[in-house]
Amino acid sequence: MSQDNKHMMEEKGKILIIDDNEDVLFALNLLLEPYMEKIKVTTQPSRIEHFMTTFHPDVILLDMNFRRDAISGQEGFDCLSRILKTDPQAVVVFMTAYADTDKAVKAIKEGATDFVSKPWEKEKLLATLSSALKLSRSRKEVGKLQTQMLALKADEHLPKLIGNSPAMQKVKETIFKLSDTDANILVLGENGTGKDLVARMLKHFSPRQDAAFVTIDLGSIPEQLFESELFGYEKGAFTDARKSKPGRMEIASGGTLFLDEIGNLTLPMQAKLLTAIEKRQIVRLGAVEATPIDVRLICATNADLHKRVTEGSFRQDLLYRINTIELRIPPLRERGEDILLLAEHFLAKYNRKYHKEAKGLTREAKNKLLKYTWPGNVRELQHTLERAVILSDNNLLRPNDFLFPTPTERNEEEETQELNLEKLERKAIEQALRASNGNMSRAAELLGITRFALYRKMEKLDL
Repeated sequence: MSQDNKHMMEEKGKILIIDDNEDVLFALNLLLEPYMEKIKVTTQPSRIEHFMTTFHPDVILLDMNFRRDAISGQEGFDCLSRILKTDPQAVVVFMTAYADTDKAVKAIKEGATDFVSKPWEKEKLLATLSSALKLSRSRKEVGKLQTQMLALKADEHLPKLIGNSPAMQKVKETIFKLSDTDANILVLGENGTGKDLVARMLKHFSPRQDAAFVTIDLGSIPEQLFESELFGYEKGAFTDARKSKPGRMEIASGGTLFLDEIGNLTLPMQAKLLTAIEKRQIVRLGAVEATPIDVRLICATNADLHKRVTEGSFRQDLLYRINTIELRIPPLRERGEDILLLAEHFLAKYNRKYHKEAKGLTREAKNKLLKYTWPGNVRELQHTLERAVILSDNNLLRPNDFLFPTPTERNEEEETQELNLEKLERKAIEQALRASNGNMSRAAELLGITRFALYRKMEKLDL
């Protein structure tokens, strides 16, 4: 090995070589072995995703021409597309016996880093791979710095998006990718999955992070108040309008407007919202002049808006305006051991809040949490842990500290379920009332029910 070669490949790394010719793979493996940290080879393009997720190569050396089409290089381009879909930051060097300028330009336009021809010149191949390795290192450093910047941007008032499951990692990665965009985003997910938290994180990691973040829960606003809430009104616009008031859309101008539960909007209100978005202006109730607005929209819903469009209850043109990017939040039952991470987080939180010293959960309690389907998702888990911390005197939380029945329990106790539930309800209500010092609203909140439902249960149980 010459001194030049040593210098040329001073940075070792991992390389994946994809070629349909086993002789070529053998020769490249022999040639590159002194210069690389690790080498993996394959003749099967179908194995690309496997190697990328298990081997994590720094550089991919990809043959452009497979047996299917030995001239056009189309299969090579297809492989490139799959590689970049798996990892947009992947460093790919194309290799072909039919090198020409057009293919080289096309390859680089589609995301390849460089281009080498077969048969290769050793010095040129090593130089190309050395540059590719340096680029790979550089991209990883940039990614690290971006992550650090995001961490610096975060503040103590912003709750963390807890979870290491693949589904949540995808959500986090998407939020990261959207940090430089102003696009309108539609957040989809069941009730209690944390759509509002995701919306706040999207704002926090955006070009408008220092501007206003205004929320409207469309599920809680009566239809007759929608216009005044969203667009504002002038003094005298209606009987109670004693002074002018800007609407939420006007207040959010320059920042972000979060429309929660947008699936609740009636068709007439959808039309008014669409007009405001398209014209980038609003007219207060009772006003003559229009007010220009500049808002980034984040909307959320648990409804299937595409189905609603088909049914005719949601405007297709409005859907196109609000869902430039769709971000789906997985239900808790699909997040595996994220349930335990969240449980530990809430345990620590409510230990501090209620001055308790629960150290953790027993193995049986953990299994119970993992087996439960969590129809109320993270919100239900949060309330469950809060109740358990308040009502339990155990050092470790046990299965009987959680009030929902497991499928096994339901089968075994089917005949006595009503009696057991009644006892559990009575005990839970009594303890919640003690914990809240008789405050009915707080007791209802601890129990995860409405105050009206609590009154009904107390009447039924003669409490």
